[in-house]
Amino acid sequence: MANGHQVETHNTAHFRHDYASDQGDLRRLYEQAKIDQWNAARDIDWSVPLEGDGGLISDDLGDIHGTRFWDALSENDRIELNRRVSRWRLSTLVQGEHGAMLLCSQLVENVQGQDAKLFQATQVADEARHNEVLQRYLDLRLDGEIYPVGGNVREIFDTLLGTSSWHLKTIGLQLVAETFAVSLFRMLAESSKDAVLRQVCRRILQDEARHMGFAMLSLPAIVGEATEAEHREMEDFAVWALSRTLSGIFPLAAYQEMGFSKADLDEIKRYRRERAAGGDETAFRKYFRRDLHGGLVRNLRKVGLLTERITPGLESFGISLAAA
Repeated sequence: MANGHQVETHNTAHFRHDYASDQGDLRRLYEQAKIDQWNAARDIDWSVPLEGDGGLISDDLGDIHGTRFWDALSENDRIELNRRVSRWRLSTLVQGEHGAMLLCSQLVENVQGQDAKLFQATQVADEARHNEVLQRYLDLRLDGEIYPVGGNVREIFDTLLGTSSWHLKTIGLQLVAETFAVSLFRMLAESSKDAVLRQVCRRILQDEARHMGFAMLSLPAIVGEATEAEHREMEDFAVWALSRTLSGIFPLAAYQEMGFSKADLDEIKRYRRERAAGGDETAFRKYFRRDLHGGLVRNLRKVGLLTERITPGLESFGISLAAA
């Protein structure tokens, strides 16, 4: 399959013959989704010129900022690296939003309640719009070039698309991936050099908060009624999704294209780990980590999956239960 791949799936479609509202909180979330719809072609001011030095994201978000590698770069190379890292990050987001669109189309089938189905139909439209708006941005600012899908992104969505369980899909997407996305888009909305990218991220954010809301409203009852074996399965799946979401987010291809050697990259990765472990991160990175970890702890607790059993797994990712 040119420029793509196939995932074999098996889904059970629940065709309801009773269309009455059955969950008031989800119906209100659906109503809010209808109010919040926006048009990527009309509601972003694409005419705003790129100002500044030509970089798109804050230089502070670069792994080598403040190191000898950064000091050795010319001003032009710093800008070029910024743009390549931006392209890598946005490519990952485009692919993630596309995977989310496919996954939510499955959830329309999988979920059983009328209000859950109506809301998931709005999320399909949301994810399609996010896919569109980020690709438009790449076309406008970065000539439409996109990096290949990252291994972790592919593994996450292939796994989520392949499972037939709607609640495992929801744990992986709305509970874990959307919590990550909210923190990332919030950081980009605050830190990006480009006014257009800030507009795009703020628009996407208003949708992502609703998507997390679906998990907060739909999962607690399922988790609360689960058998011990089912509960363990959901806990393990949440930890797996976290491990894949929080790792493999290094823009290797961008640095390779800039001529960094394997020895350079090993040193950069080591410096990155040491800086994170020592709390010696830039302001925006600290903000992102604090926001993400706090959101993950709060959301896992709200749905009933924050247990002593998974605490060691969370701590291995650097997540403290005191984060929220």
